[in-house]
Amino acid sequence: MECKFWLDRDIFDIEEAFSFNLSPKDRREIKQIIYEHFDYIEQQWDEFQRRKIL
Repeated sequence: MECKFWLDRDIFDIEEAFSFNLSPKDRREIKQIIYEHFDYIEQQWDEFQRRKIL
């Protein structure tokens, strides 16, 4: 299984970029996990971007 999701922090939304070999149940579970940890994911992404600049 493989997938990629884009997060839109302005409207607190998730967009599926692509998925391979995922069942509808798998998609729901992944989205649930992303929503539960949305703030943490965004914070880590911001930190990663700051490190790239240094």
